[in-house]
Amino acid sequence: MKETVKILLLEDNIYDAELIHHQILKSSIKHQFKHVFEFDDFMETIDDYIPDIILSDYNLVGFTGLDALEFAKQKCPLTPFIIVTGTIDEETAAETIKKGAWDYVVKERLTRLDSAMKKALQLKEEIEKSAINREKLKISEERFKLAIEGSQDGIWDWDLKSNEIYLSSRWKSMLGYEDHEIENNYSSWESLLHPDDKELTIAALGNHLKKETPFYKAEFRLKCKNGQYKWIFARGKAIYDKNNKPYRVAGSQTDISEQKLMEIRLIKAKEKAEESDRLKTAFLSNMSHEIRTPMNGILGFAGLLKEPKLESYKQKEFIELIEKSGLRMLNIINDIIDISKIEAGLMKIDKKYSNVNEQIEYIDTFFKPEAEEKGLKLTFKNTLPTDEAVIFTDREKVFAIITNLVKNAIKYTNKGSIEFGYNRKETQLEFYVKDTGIGIQKDRLVAIFERFIQADIMDKMALQGAGLGLTITKSYVEMLGGTIWVESKEGLGSTFYFTLPYDTEKNEKHHTNNEIILDQEECTILPKSLDLKILIAEDDETSASLLTIISKKFSHKIIKTINGIETVEACRNNPDIDLILMDIKMQKMDGYKATKQIREFNKNVIIIAQTAYGLSGDKEKAIESGCNDYLSKPINSKILLTLIKKHFYKG
Repeated sequence: MKETVKILLLEDNIYDAELIHHQILKSSIKHQFKHVFEFDDFMETIDDYIPDIILSDYNLVGFTGLDALEFAKQKCPLTPFIIVTGTIDEETAAETIKKGAWDYVVKERLTRLDSAMKKALQLKEEIEKSAINREKLKISEERFKLAIEGSQDGIWDWDLKSNEIYLSSRWKSMLGYEDHEIENNYSSWESLLHPDDKELTIAALGNHLKKETPFYKAEFRLKCKNGQYKWIFARGKAIYDKNNKPYRVAGSQTDISEQKLMEIRLIKAKEKAEESDRLKTAFLSNMSHEIRTPMNGILGFAGLLKEPKLESYKQKEFIELIEKSGLRMLNIINDIIDISKIEAGLMKIDKKYSNVNEQIEYIDTFFKPEAEEKGLKLTFKNTLPTDEAVIFTDREKVFAIITNLVKNAIKYTNKGSIEFGYNRKETQLEFYVKDTGIGIQKDRLVAIFERFIQADIMDKMALQGAGLGLTITKSYVEMLGGTIWVESKEGLGSTFYFTLPYDTEKNEKHHTNNEIILDQEECTILPKSLDLKILIAEDDETSASLLTIISKKFSHKIIKTINGIETVEACRNNPDIDLILMDIKMQKMDGYKATKQIREFNKNVIIIAQTAYGLSGDKEKAIESGCNDYLSKPINSKILLTLIKKHFYKG
């Protein structure tokens, strides 16, 4: 290497030029430095300055580094020409090497400039000392080597005549191999291809060699040393002889495993979202049908009740059908509210001591008439003595679980029998509901517990329902610490199982049921001595009318208000009010605030909250605000009468 090296820099950005010069100053090369901005200055300087090495940006104002390269090759063909650029892709970089550039350095990695310059200067020195033919060969080899070593990707070069493939160290290390562990031949590369990708990858390469595709690009998997596969993106370009036959293909490859994994995840997420959207659409369509059907019954038969001279037996029949449709709609709404609570994490567990034998017997009594009406035999099996059948759990949720499973069994069984009960399995109770119904397809045994699934069943099994019952049941079971599953054969019947912890800790008195037990006969009978003054706080005219009709049976005076402010004022003006039926959602002031204000001056009046919300925590919030009891809409007159007896009848 010469004592002092003349360096010529062609760069139109003054800041980049300063950075490059600063990097050169840090090197051990003793040098002279000259910087030009424009192509004209470059042409003049080459003649006067006679540089030992030329550094050039690729993107320049009005021309490119390739233009400067072509001029330099004419003037000083043995002077190393290095591209120093901030924006260059693999294809362009390969093109600059092909056109005669000795190397390229990315501005983001200027620390490599020192070694690139030294290698280029050393190569120049060797060329000048060698024969011309050998010089040309070495130039070609060194150029390619410099390009390979400077690349962050794996470089490959395939000689089609000898079938040898040069694979760079980076190419091999990308897959975890050392240099000596992969032979440089086509068979070695092909053996690493994933079997599923081999045909398409080789076909893509063949199409490029036949010029059916412009530059070679393919995505495929290559086997790593550890036996796993990596996703690779490869690109390359063929070189043709004077007879237009390919004799060489060179290119690079990039590890895209992370990107591919992300794509796979996105595809799965998209498919899941589309499936969820499809099920929701089916659910909404089904819900529309499920709500409109009972509404049609309610409105239709309500209209028929207006007909003059309607026979009494017809009137009774229409009323029963209206009630049946109303209950069906209420069940649908309750299911929607319950699943909303569950998904929002608002469903609470209220554990009390509960006797499962009593619950089983009650459910049997409740469903026996419905089962017998279909000609089905309904039986139950309690395996523990009554005093051992008391567990600490959420009684209402256990009741809802068993009720839903028995109701489904009756619904999907046309003949035969239904048996339900439980067996003790060490620290658990294993409940079951067994039927001889239509059964469930094998591929749907898990899916039936997923929300909205029933709405998507397009066969005779769909029947009535919003497709939420089993989802709610499964959630309740899991909330109580159990599991649920089903065994079924299509056409032969199903058996649903679920477990609950057998928790019998006797750290407090057993209470099998702290709810009001409704007797249909007793609920309609009130003592004649009741003659109450009642305030009905309700902003819905229809609801107020219904409460008024019910309340006339046990009142001598009824006061009506439509908002919280009026309610508080009416209570101040009438201190002798016995009972307030307080709607929670009212204009100006809600029922919670109205109750709190009333309790400031009247501690004794009985206040029963009533709301159409029915959300988790409403009852607790009402009691906390000062209410004595709570009713959810639609108001059941029998439950209301029972509450009246509870608070006013002392007999």
